[in-house]
Amino acid sequence: MKIVGLTGGIGSGKTTVAKLFSELGVPVYIADIEAKKLTNSSTVIRRKLTKLLGDETYLNGTLNRKYVAEKIFTDEALLNAVNAIIHPKVAAHFKKWVLKQKTNYVLKEAAILFENGSYKDFDVVILVTAPKDLRIERIKMRDKATQGEIEQRMNNQWSDSKKKKLADIVIENIEMDATRKQVESIHHSLI
Repeated sequence: MKIVGLTGGIGSGKTTVAKLFSELGVPVYIADIEAKKLTNSSTVIRRKLTKLLGDETYLNGTLNRKYVAEKIFTDEALLNAVNAIIHPKVAAHFKKWVLKQKTNYVLKEAAILFENGSYKDFDVVILVTAPKDLRIERIKMRDKATQGEIEQRMNNQWSDSKKKKLADIVIENIEMDATRKQVESIHHSLI
């Protein structure tokens, strides 16, 4: 079974592309969703995050995402420390999930495969890209975020040009029909 990584900068449409693969019957692991579940269910993560970020990290038993985001998105060292707590747990969870799948390939969608070096763990890495202006518009609509907040998040990720050097396949996600055709072509080459 091939292990395929799917990544892209914020607003590139990687979740949309993951859904297209899922519609073709490919098991898809969405790292962000699983990380959110684990940050709320794992006592180890909860204890370490609270020690690192303070008592406001959790409210009523749930991660206080706004508080955490405000702390980490302006402090790269803190962001890296949080990632070092969460990512190993997500990676272990993913490995267990893979063992349960019975297909030619599985797909893991994650935002920072290149930044954290985990791209090396995949047989194939697909990078989803889109022009910066389009990405910003998508994020504004999705997250109701300001231009400054969006650019701050983008600055915490590698540029597409840097990622393209390490990616095996690049999907330019601008227009849905064209993206769907790219996904179908890639799918057929992987099975």
